[in-house]
Amino acid sequence: MADISLSKAVRSNLLSLQGTASMMSKTQERLATGNKVNSALDNPTNFFTAQSLNSRSNDLNSLMDGMANGIQTLEAADNGLSSITKTVESMQSSLRQARQDKSFKGVSFELDGATANTAGAVVIGGTAGTVATGGTSISTVKGSVTLAADYGATAITANPVTVQVGSQTAESVTLAATDTIDDAIGKINANANLKAQGLTASKDSAGTKVVLTTANGEAVTLGGANATGLGATGAQTMTATAKSVDEIVTAVNANAALKTSVRASNDNGKVRIENLLTSADVKVGGLNGGKITTGAAATGTSDVGKNTVRGDLIKQFNDLRQQLDRTAEDASFNGINLLRGDALKLTFNETGSSSLTIQSKGGSAINSTNLGIDVQDLTTADTDASLDAVLSKLGDALGTLRSQSSSFGSNLSQVQNRQDFTKSMINTLQTGAGNLTLADMNEEAANLLALQTRQSLSQSSLSLASQADQSVLQLIR
Repeated sequence: MADISLSKAVRSNLLSLQGTASMMSKTQERLATGNKVNSALDNPTNFFTAQSLNSRSNDLNSLMDGMANGIQTLEAADNGLSSITKTVESMQSSLRQARQDKSFKGVSFELDGATANTAGAVVIGGTAGTVATGGTSISTVKGSVTLAADYGATAITANPVTVQVGSQTAESVTLAATDTIDDAIGKINANANLKAQGLTASKDSAGTKVVLTTANGEAVTLGGANATGLGATGAQTMTATAKSVDEIVTAVNANAALKTSVRASNDNGKVRIENLLTSADVKVGGLNGGKITTGAAATGTSDVGKNTVRGDLIKQFNDLRQQLDRTAEDASFNGINLLRGDALKLTFNETGSSSLTIQSKGGSAINSTNLGIDVQDLTTADTDASLDAVLSKLGDALGTLRSQSSSFGSNLSQVQNRQDFTKSMINTLQTGAGNLTLADMNEEAANLLALQTRQSLSQSSLSLASQADQSVLQLIR
């Protein structure tokens, strides 16, 4: 107070004590906070620089959460891709098993032993659930017509000769009186329509008679021919005979319309028909009492069952395809599903100038449709070629999955590298800010001890400085 007069020595010691107390307060604050710069008043330059560094550190730290979520999203997508890849491999396994399965069902038919006097046939297919609309008829008879007399025994007086195969249109063949047997055979074989109808002309073993043979045993009617030769009026008709089991088997297996549907074999004197289809039973017609007729046309039928093993494997394939799509839909994290085509954008710096957008190739969903894996019906397993075509598509799908997995793996590596970089940057920024503001605790502790010592000395000095005044007090007493 201005009204109180202090000696020079006392005032000097008082100022020293006040200064020491102020420095002790500051040192204690540093020890308490750990900072040597606690406000802009302490050191404006260091304070605001450190504040800027800490602000950037906090901004980067907030981005770390987005990177961590991004990594988890990528891992979820990778989990989905791994599961989908295994599913596609299981689908391949199912189809390969179907491809290898040959457990075709078959039925063996006896021949009825009838005398063949008409064009008998076995009909494969022909009704709902069978091979082909209308069926495929395989003749069970064979035959030829041979002129009984030597050629030329009678002069050719009827011209032309007509040849009719079964119920098809008769064809005219013009012969001359000077024609030899070879000429007649050549003219018949040169007729394009007769050739298309399966008719073939040849000589008998003696070389004196014309023999006409049809491919499927149809009856042949000759006009302008009789037992004495080609020159007479009248007609002659082929007499058909039954084909053997081996001949019927050969005819079935040689039929182009049936090659991928049925297979025939000789089962100990019976005609065995195997159904190579998975999608439907095969109906065998033209039966007489359950036997293949070699005589008059018959209406009896019998079914040859389909391949159920292949059918079950196709159903298994479709079930796996459904699971593939469900797996893709479930591979999400925090509402983002990269396998659904969602885009994931990650920001790497506080200004937003550095970022990475992660998405499936072309932004397309990873599902069975986009992978080219379609639902398969039972007809797929009817032929090995159809199964091979689907297996080829599965191979392409695996290539697509592996390529996408590689792409996501590259993205994951980028994000992890950036995460490590950001961690290092945060540490650098925080260290820089600390260098500007943090106090050396050892140094501050030593300073406090020194100040406490100085305070004690100053108090003793003040006591000594006030002794002169105390002596005057003693005189007054």
